Amino acid sequence: MIVTKFETWWVDRGRCLFDEKRQGGAKMGWDVIAIKLTTDSGIEGVATCMAARSGGVSESYLHDSIAPVVLGRDPHDHEAIFYDLWNVDRHEAFFPVFLPGPVDVALWDICAKAAGLPLYKYLGACRTSLPVYASGNFHGTVQEYVDEALYYQSKGIAGYKAHPSGPVAFDMEVHQAVRDAVGPDYVLMSDPVGEYTMGDAVKVGRQLERLNYKWFEEPFRDFELYKYTELCRALDIPIAGTETTRGCHWGVAQVIAQRAADIVRADVSWKDGITGTLKIAHMADGFGMNCELHTTTMNYMDLVNVHVSCAIRNCEYFEYFVPEDNYRLPMKGDLPIRDGRIYVPDGPGVGAELDWELIQKNCHSYRCQEV
Repeated sequence: MIVTKFETWWVDRGRCLFDEKRQGGAKMGWDVIAIKLTTDSGIEGVATCMAARSGGVSESYLHDSIAPVVLGRDPHDHEAIFYDLWNVDRHEAFFPVFLPGPVDVALWDICAKAAGLPLYKYLGACRTSLPVYASGNFHGTVQEYVDEALYYQSKGIAGYKAHPSGPVAFDMEVHQAVRDAVGPDYVLMSDPVGEYTMGDAVKVGRQLERLNYKWFEEPFRDFELYKYTELCRALDIPIAGTETTRGCHWGVAQVIAQRAADIVRADVSWKDGITGTLKIAHMADGFGMNCELHTTTMNYMDLVNVHVSCAIRNCEYFEYFVPEDNYRLPMKGDLPIRDGRIYVPDGPGVGAELDWELIQKNCHSYRCQEV
C-alpha cells in the first residue's frame, strides 16, 4: 500500500478569534486546510491543518515541501517519514510549527482504517474517556471570565481554564473572581500566555496556590528556561509549559532535563502529529510527569488528541476550547462530550467525518498531487 494522491482544500472559517493585541496589527483570519491522502488501495487518511496567518503560505509548504516526501510511500512508514520531514525542515524549509503534524495524522488514520480499528486501539488502548475542562479565549472584563466559568460549570464540565489577558493586576482579579463564583473545589487553571516578569509570576503563582488552582501555565515564553526552572523551585503549584516549543520531543527533553516544568504540553497539530506527541508523552511518563494535551483549535484534530489521550496513561484532562461553534468547521457534528467527559470514537481510524459540502462552499483553493 502506498500514498498515491495528496489533496488540500483551503477553507475560510470566516472569523478571527484573537484580540487586537495578539493579531499584532496584521490581518489574521482563522482558516483551516483540509488534507486528504489516498492510497492505491483506496483508503483515505484525513486531517485538518491550521492556517491562521496565511492559508496560501501553509498550502504552498504542504505541496512544495511535504507532499514530495509522502507521495509514493507506505503510510505504515510514518516513523521514517517523520524523520525525513525533520531533515527537510532543518535544511532551510523552516515549516510553521503546525504543518507536519496533520500529515502524520492522515498517515495514522490510513493505517488504523486498514487494520479495521479505532485509532486509539491501533495505538494501544489505555481507556475510553477522560474528564473535560473548558478553555476560554481572551476577554476584556472580569465578568466575562466569571460568566464563562459558571456557564460551563452549569453544563457539567469538570473544570475551567482562564486565559487572562493582562496586565497582572487584572489577571489576579480574574483569578479571585472566578474562584469566588465557582466555589472552593471546582477545578481551575490559569494560562496567561507568556507575558510575565519573574516577580510577577511568583506573585501570581502564590495567589493561585492560595486559591487552589490546579496548575499555572505558560507565564513566560517557552524558551525562557532559566525563569521556568526558578519558578518551579519557588512555587508548589505545578507549572505547565512546552506548548509551543520548537524541536518536538528534543525541545521538550531540554525542559525536562532543566526541571523547567512540572507538566509538559503537546498536541497532534503543533508537536508533529501522533508520532511526535507519543514521543513526548512517553518521555514524560518515564520521568513521572503528565503530558496534558493542548487544544489544536480544530474539533477534528482535537478528536485525534482524544485518541492519543486514551492510548496513554499520563494525561488527566481533555482541553475543550470554547465556545465550540468557533472550532467545529470543517468537522461534521459536535465533540462526543457527555456528563463532563469526552469519549473516544469507536469507528475505524479517527472515527469522524469532515463536511465536504461545506468545505467546497467555503474553499479558497484546491490543490492535488498524484503519483
